[in-house]
Amino acid sequence: MGTLIGRYVIEHKLGEGGMGTVYLARSRGGRAVAVKVARPELASDPSFRARFRAEVAAARQVGGFHTAQVVDADPDAEAPWLATAYIPGPTLAAFVTAQGPMDEGRLRSLGAALAEALEAIHACGLVHRDLKPGNIVMAPDGPRVLDFGIARALESTRLTATGSAFGTPGYLAPEQALGDEVTGAADVFALGAVLVAAAGGRPFGGGTPMGLMYRAVHEAPDLTAVPEPLRGLVGRCLAKDPAGRPTPEEILDVLGEGATRDGAGVTPSPTFLDAPATPRHPVPQGFGPPQDSIPPSYGPPQAVVPSTPVPPQAVVPSTPVPPQAVVPSAYAPPPPHDSVPPGFGPPTPAFFVPPPPVAPPQPVADFVAADHVYGIVVDGAGICLQLLDEEAEFTWPEIGAVRYERTRRGRWLRIAVDLYDGTSYVCEIDGRRAARVGEWVTGLDRVLARFLPR
Repeated sequence: MGTLIGRYVIEHKLGEGGMGTVYLARSRGGRAVAVKVARPELASDPSFRARFRAEVAAARQVGGFHTAQVVDADPDAEAPWLATAYIPGPTLAAFVTAQGPMDEGRLRSLGAALAEALEAIHACGLVHRDLKPGNIVMAPDGPRVLDFGIARALESTRLTATGSAFGTPGYLAPEQALGDEVTGAADVFALGAVLVAAAGGRPFGGGTPMGLMYRAVHEAPDLTAVPEPLRGLVGRCLAKDPAGRPTPEEILDVLGEGATRDGAGVTPSPTFLDAPATPRHPVPQGFGPPQDSIPPSYGPPQAVVPSTPVPPQAVVPSTPVPPQAVVPSAYAPPPPHDSVPPGFGPPTPAFFVPPPPVAPPQPVADFVAADHVYGIVVDGAGICLQLLDEEAEFTWPEIGAVRYERTRRGRWLRIAVDLYDGTSYVCEIDGRRAARVGEWVTGLDRVLARFLPR
């Protein structure tokens, strides 16, 4: 691309992350870095900039063998950015998809490496908050943890905007799902879920984000995929009470002796693709009774049947796209200097060129609100209402109006989505605090004004 960000030259886009767009870039000396550039809505939020500045300062102190170190950042740039060491290799999710579940030896090595990474992160006063297989890269020298140091800055912004929990359902600790105080114990919970996933299982099954969060809070994890000798430790990591979980140091005491180089010696080809996105669920019947008492808010007041049918949603292809070459054909290592004996000095790096995505990236959610039963997600594609394991998804051309009101002394938010075909879908979300529901109303009002003008 040739664009300059700070002192780094952008080569090409790697993908989209929680912070914004991620690029592969190089320093003037030719070192590869991953540069994450903040989304416009984050850049315009002064509270994000202040928190981002503090988090980057702390993240610079994180060392260790199992993280991608923060090497540079500019919180005051027009679009704040962060540069970390670039780690070539597939994510843990892609690795397991391509090579299958890990055996006990590799699970021990993976767990020990991740515990050591968390130990280094927590020692600097940071909590990762979003540890998952997609944030772990299986580098030739062992697993590396990515995207630490900006999690709390992002969380603060998302909570202010939507009142939702930050993290990934299925790896989200109960206290995160409930909006309670988050400590390093939440990362330990995520570590337990990661080990279950690496063993080929799902600690809380599949389904919708709301269903995963509900089971994480209320139900015991499924550990059948985990080898018997490790189930006790993984079960402790997934304890509902943060006080009942082991510390990273205690995990190392248990796994350290069993973590051999043979178990950790994953030298994967960095060409594996993540599994295709889960297809959308069909709209269930009777997703909440119509509520005529809800006052009209956005969209036309009358239900009108459109003269032309609503176009069907795009189908995500299930056939994976062939990966691209790992090493660019134009790349050639420089000849060694005459004064350096052969084989003496650092090895020539191999630069990973990511393959094209299997499908276009999904829209980033503009509004999220949820409790342990109901949830709503609003983005550029439309609105998704969630009830435990059921989802009802509607595109903007289908939606005639969205009505909402505060109920139960202002601590609940009732939302009705009216379609042009005359049907109405209702959910009622427990915000627990009037202030949080007030934030939801403000955020929903702003988003609907953008996508569904009056």
